[in-house]
Amino acid sequence: MAINVFYFLGIVGLLLIILGVMIKNRNRKIRDIFYILGGVSLAAYSFYIKDAIFIILQIIFTLVAIYDLKKQIKTKKRR
Repeated sequence: MAINVFYFLGIVGLLLIILGVMIKNRNRKIRDIFYILGGVSLAAYSFYIKDAIFIILQIIFTLVAIYDLKKQIKTKKRR
């Protein structure tokens, strides 16, 4: 049985976000990269299943992770 690409993206996104949560105190940049990649993967899945609430959640989650990563990079450049 072939697995649907979007279903696979959903699983990958879930795993990436779980990894981000597990490393939350170790490396914030890597955590945010996991969050961004996981959020984008889950956003693709949510578009596929056409769930408006899930789509909005993933867009906001991903944008917040991008903002946090940019803020960290900007802070590091000032040092």
